[in-house]
Amino acid sequence: MYAYRHMTPEERKQVVARRKKRRLPWHGPPHYGGETNIFLITAACFEHRPVLASPERLEDFCNALINGVSEYLGRSVIAWVVQPNHYHILVRSDLDLLKPWIGRLHNGKSTQWNREDGLPKRKVWHRFADRRMRSDDHYYATLNYIHANPVKHGYVQKALDWPWSSLHDYLETFGREELSRWWRQYPVKDYGKGWDD
Repeated sequence: MYAYRHMTPEERKQVVARRKKRRLPWHGPPHYGGETNIFLITAACFEHRPVLASPERLEDFCNALINGVSEYLGRSVIAWVVQPNHYHILVRSDLDLLKPWIGRLHNGKSTQWNREDGLPKRKVWHRFADRRMRSDDHYYATLNYIHANPVKHGYVQKALDWPWSSLHDYLETFGREELSRWWRQYPVKDYGKGWDD
């Protein structure tokens, strides 16, 4: 994510030139909209700072994210996890509808938190990335990745110990046996490797 910042000026020129030639955004991932699909949306706080470190802030952001997607956008939230410095949400939507709403959510929460913390010019978010689900395997591995994410980042020893996740709803709906089967059948392996670099 931050590799560009560690490149030499010449390496940066080469990367930008390649992106221009391929008609991609110069410094960010392209977001393809125009049709409804299932997308993994990932957003990280700038430089992975733990801006959402308090339980109250985590709870507040979970409510804003889930209720906003479900009620305001009328879209299906499939799975989610919110952590002190980033979040993942799997959602059925059209990116053209979702993109501006995410921008408003990030802007509103940044303004609120910066007021609370007395840091009016702090940059809170570093964009967001989207990945369209391409198969059932990709879909279920993504579910597992989302629910295991707090363990991956060392916040808890067991995923069920992290309260800001849809894993608890999945356990209640599908049961431990079915979730264990998904974990075996659709392993995470290297899913997400390099995303936090």
